[in-house]
Amino acid sequence: MSPAIVLIGLFLVLAFAGVPIAFCLAVSSVVTTWYMGFPAVVTAQRIATGLQSFPLIAIPLFVLAGSIMAKGGVARRIVDFAYIIVGPFRGGLAMVNCIQSMLFGGVSGSAIADISSTGPIMIPMMKQKGYDNEFSTALTVASATQGIIIPPSHNMIIYAMAAGGVSVGQLFLAGYIPGIMIGIGLMITSFIIAVKRGYPREKRPPFHDCIRITVDGILAVLAAVIIVGGIAFGIFTATEASAIAVVYAAFLGLFVYKELKFRDLWPILVESVKTISTVLFLIASASAFAWLLTRLQVPTMIMRSMLSFTSNPVILLLLINVLLVILGMLMDVAPLIVITTPILLPVVTAAGMSPVTFGIVLLLNLGIGLTTPPVGTGLFVGCSVGHTTVEKTTRAMVAFWPAMIIVLLLTTFIPALTNFLPSLIMK
Repeated sequence: MSPAIVLIGLFLVLAFAGVPIAFCLAVSSVVTTWYMGFPAVVTAQRIATGLQSFPLIAIPLFVLAGSIMAKGGVARRIVDFAYIIVGPFRGGLAMVNCIQSMLFGGVSGSAIADISSTGPIMIPMMKQKGYDNEFSTALTVASATQGIIIPPSHNMIIYAMAAGGVSVGQLFLAGYIPGIMIGIGLMITSFIIAVKRGYPREKRPPFHDCIRITVDGILAVLAAVIIVGGIAFGIFTATEASAIAVVYAAFLGLFVYKELKFRDLWPILVESVKTISTVLFLIASASAFAWLLTRLQVPTMIMRSMLSFTSNPVILLLLINVLLVILGMLMDVAPLIVITTPILLPVVTAAGMSPVTFGIVLLLNLGIGLTTPPVGTGLFVGCSVGHTTVEKTTRAMVAFWPAMIIVLLLTTFIPALTNFLPSLIMK
């Protein structure tokens, strides 16, 4: 039996049996290494090698920064800031949900952090104003996907490593336009639904309150400006930027908003370590799995089979998008990035797509996967926060998928959407 069949077959069997994905990757890698006659230490070395990268230090620090911001009052102030911008429109609270995800995603870099921190604020507020619970939950989940597109995103750092050293700064800048497009598309959808269902407008706060809210909101959003601007203009690296993000988040929470106490930092650190451990174990296991795929020439075989199926780049890219959406429905974001990047990157570059554009297209696909059953993490977290069922929320989610798919297709076939800002700023 071919080692490739052993590797992929065992992974699928374990995955469908309900084994956590990280263990599926690790076990299938160990068994395949043994089947090929290599010493067991080879797999251990590949797992360790997957974590021996200085830029990976940025991931735990960005996760920690996001956790501090979620607990330190940043989320609520971003919600208030968005409220004064779009609240007076029909369905204003729904638009506030979209805007706050756009802004908080640019601060935390995590869709799950967005849902967990702003969902308990937005969903009850929308229900109180007469919005359907399932609509409120679905919109919260859909808009939170901007967190993995709009920088800083730790998933972009994972992709940069998996792609062999793509510029993190270019990826960060490339994510802005597609991320904002998702927000606008969801706002348009929300407005149409609000008009149809008669959802209310909101009153803007008094002028002096607007000034205070705007100042607080700008201080929160300034974190993203410092991080991305510093990287783009070469002031510091992504790893250094992540450390600055932690310090800035702690400064806001402790001394400016004063919603954090020093005794709160230890529980936040412990919770962040749990998240970080899961992410890094996934990366390490997926790294060994991806190394075996490459050694067994699976990417080359897939590339040849896809190119033999069609030489039309449009059809090829459409097929890859369909494949990634399906995979995103079945697996989490981090392991999929590490596994699919070495397989599909040669195919898309042969079709004329740049590695930076593919990184954003990959994340857009996996962002849609976060909102879909059966394994959509964002969907499950949103249902938990919104106290509703996956079935009801999925039905409400159908209204938002067209906007997300349109942005995905535009990003796939219009390279300027991802290449404009990197070429303008990082010449």
